[in-house]
Amino acid sequence: MTFAEYMMSQFSLVQYAEFFARILIACVCGAVIGFERSMRFKEAGIRTHIIVCCAAALMMIVSKYGFVDLADPSGKYITGTRDVDAARIAAQVISGVSFLGAGIIFRNGTSIRGLTTAAGIWATSGIGLAVGAGLYVLGIFTTIVIGALQVIMHKYTISGDAVNIGQLHCKVDDSTNFTKMMNDFIDKNNMQIIQSKVAVGEDGIWTYDLTLRMNQKVKLSTLSEFLVSNDNIKEIRCELGK
Repeated sequence: MTFAEYMMSQFSLVQYAEFFARILIACVCGAVIGFERSMRFKEAGIRTHIIVCCAAALMMIVSKYGFVDLADPSGKYITGTRDVDAARIAAQVISGVSFLGAGIIFRNGTSIRGLTTAAGIWATSGIGLAVGAGLYVLGIFTTIVIGALQVIMHKYTISGDAVNIGQLHCKVDDSTNFTKMMNDFIDKNNMQIIQSKVAVGEDGIWTYDLTLRMNQKVKLSTLSEFLVSNDNIKEIRCELGK
């Protein structure tokens, strides 16, 4: 019997099915929490929470069952493995890769970039641990699950995962009417003001600089056309945030 055959024989199909179920249930739980966060337009949305929860479930399975090959079926330790801490290196990998992922997350203006990529790197380390521990089927299954979810959720965005950051600069001569008009437009289109700066000049012209989170269905051209229709607005500039 080869080593690969020995490793594959450690778990039955029923046990593998249970492992798969644990990972899929973790994905569902992560999606539920991520959906609530995305509804509030938080940076870490559904995809990020799914990846982290899925990877955590995988790493827990590896931690509990990934070292069964240290002993043979009779219960005797394989030569050189008695009294060793097989999980020591794996634990260091998890924490070490976390620092690597943290280096990818950066703040860019009013938005935070790299959260999902960092979560993906952390999940990849868990897949590497699973394969390294001999849990080949589990590692391949998790790779397929995360890869499929990434592709699907990039194509079909949901809730707060489908938002753009918009920058609005405009000058008006009547702040009262402008404030009411903008509040009505924001409420109607389910937008969110995440940063604002208001100043009034000596000539009585009000300057507004707003940073908005908006659904991808709301185009900047729509916002511009809406503002142009107001006679009190003297200057408008809209662009996607960086």
